Amino acid sequence: MPELPDVEAYVSCLAPRIVGQRLERVRLLRPFVLRSVAPPLEDAAGRSVLSVARLGKRVVIGLAGDLFLVLHLMIAGRLRWRERGKAIPKKLGLAAFDFSSGTLLITEAGSIKRAALHLAAGKAGLQAHDRGGLEPLEADLAAFRAALTRENHTLKRSLTDPRLFSGIGNAYSDEILHAAGLSPLALTQRLADAEIARLHAATQNTLRDWTVRLRQEVGDGFPEKVTAFRPGMAVHGRYGKACPACGGPVQRIVYASNESNYCPACQTGGKLLADRALSRLLKRDWPRTLEELETLKEERSTASKNPS
Repeated sequence: MPELPDVEAYVSCLAPRIVGQRLERVRLLRPFVLRSVAPPLEDAAGRSVLSVARLGKRVVIGLAGDLFLVLHLMIAGRLRWRERGKAIPKKLGLAAFDFSSGTLLITEAGSIKRAALHLAAGKAGLQAHDRGGLEPLEADLAAFRAALTRENHTLKRSLTDPRLFSGIGNAYSDEILHAAGLSPLALTQRLADAEIARLHAATQNTLRDWTVRLRQEVGDGFPEKVTAFRPGMAVHGRYGKACPACGGPVQRIVYASNESNYCPACQTGGKLLADRALSRLLKRDWPRTLEELETLKEERSTASKNPS
């Protein structure tokens, strides 16, 4: 799912292309992508674009007449900038916005379509799409602490809760926690002041660094390779690979359709974390450290080579 740095890259590249331009029409190939009926989408046509902004993980296009197009790309949705009037791809395409300067396409890979388009009227209508989370790059330490400790949850859950923090998802929460040297399962209300300060700094540094990096990668172009798995990441999507800080193998916790990636040596004092399903299944056999894990792997390897 595109997160804060990715959405900021979209906004930075889209604004100079469409602000001041006229939205000539909106074409829907998959009508289900439109999740609102009032005001009708037809009201957007013919209006000038006044602004492009980020709202959480959403791209908001402000139009004359106090209307706002709200695009939520969800997991597999992506934006493509093409020449004016470009046809919508039949396999992946959802919709197209034809501006006087070019066409913005919404595409979505996968069989499950979750991307959403809304047309909101006025500030109140736009506010309905705001989950209320704190903007992490604008928050001072006191505000960050208040949001983090408002509820007692794991750090992973709290950082990715849009009611608490805006724009952070699975990928960048892994990177933030690695930079802060904190376990994804640490409870928010049990953190020391120094740990909260470290997490605050890691959050802002990680999000700023990646926003700058993505903008530099795109340059004058348009983001075409938005992904949650990037070569420069420290732990996210790097299960089994070497941690860039200590060289130890990156581990993961799998739950539902998500996972947390972490370095035991850098974040958990060498302890391996188990998700509920695995710990219940293996019980006492669950390895507690990397050394125990390697021993278990060796025993299983030997057993497979020498079956009784």
